[in-house]
Amino acid sequence: MKAMIIKELRLIGKDRRSFIFLLLMPIIFIVMFGSVFNQTDGSAITLRTIDQDQSAASKALIGQMQNIMDVKQLPVDNLNEQLDKIKQGQFSSMLVIPSGFEKSMKEGQAANIKLYQDPASQTETAPIQAILGSISSQYREQKLTTMLMANGESKSQAEAALASPIHIENVSASADHFNMIDQVVPGMTVMFVFFIMITMARRFFEEKKTGLLSRIRTTRIKPLQYLIGMWFPFVLTVIAQCMILFAFGHLVYGLRLGDIAALSAVVLCLSIAGTGIGLGLSFLVPGEGAAMVITQIISMGGAMLGGLWVPSYLLPQAVQTVGHFLPQFWAQHSLQDIIAHGAHLSDIWGSALILLTFGLAGLTIALIRLPGFLRSAAN
Repeated sequence: MKAMIIKELRLIGKDRRSFIFLLLMPIIFIVMFGSVFNQTDGSAITLRTIDQDQSAASKALIGQMQNIMDVKQLPVDNLNEQLDKIKQGQFSSMLVIPSGFEKSMKEGQAANIKLYQDPASQTETAPIQAILGSISSQYREQKLTTMLMANGESKSQAEAALASPIHIENVSASADHFNMIDQVVPGMTVMFVFFIMITMARRFFEEKKTGLLSRIRTTRIKPLQYLIGMWFPFVLTVIAQCMILFAFGHLVYGLRLGDIAALSAVVLCLSIAGTGIGLGLSFLVPGEGAAMVITQIISMGGAMLGGLWVPSYLLPQAVQTVGHFLPQFWAQHSLQDIIAHGAHLSDIWGSALILLTFGLAGLTIALIRLPGFLRSAAN
């Protein structure tokens, strides 16, 4: 059995197709998704502004907005060009401070400003409207305070009169570290782990076609020894695959690996799950072509339903329910708990046990189907 394991490891190492599916493709996907999401700061609000008034009052207003969000000031003579860009969907909103803004404020009149916005991008413009509404309320309170003080009220009395009867207390609830790299690297790793099933099915059918499997039946090697000897190298291959991909994420994108012992346990259970299902599949399908199709369905479908592409809580409730019956969900869930939430072995043992159950189910199917597979090789 030892010679069989060494032989399989050498064959896997020489298999260029396996290298592409197990290492090159997931690295490409990690780079693609990681480069996009790692440069996107979803918390930043950007507002393009054209100041046609160029007064102290308009500059003070822009200064207030800059304390809250990112304000990009555009040339005064660029209004029509920027409006065309909004119509073309290049950005969602633009604030224009018209001429006479300061004059209207000094005369006690309403100083109008114009917020141009794309009606199809209300989700993006709603925070900007809320911020501008808050700033407008501050200006109104300052005006009322000035009027009350002009009527003989003290500053404290004016502030008390304008104080809201409702007080909102901000309570800080600490959140765990999480970014899209914590989603992308584990997600792509788990998805491409299941592509090992293509390599496994191809190896079994190659041994069947070349007659090697028939010759093995004439030796003293027992079916269980043959199964373990073929299966164990693929377990090691998946472990090595996960180690390389997580190391790549850590070195290139600064992925936090968390508790190494817990991470290792999940990787081991994931490798058993993926290769166990691969064994069962190899003895169930009629040929290599069918194995490739089914592997694509399991890998891509499991990635979509198991929350490997996007966080599972963003998926419809029905999809989330289905995801709980897939090994991809439990692998991703436990890996993110370790990486993003600081989980340890005691926290992820349940998910690891579920992954082992999937692997053992596949191994059981393989043991049941192995005698028939060996007989078909002899024929």
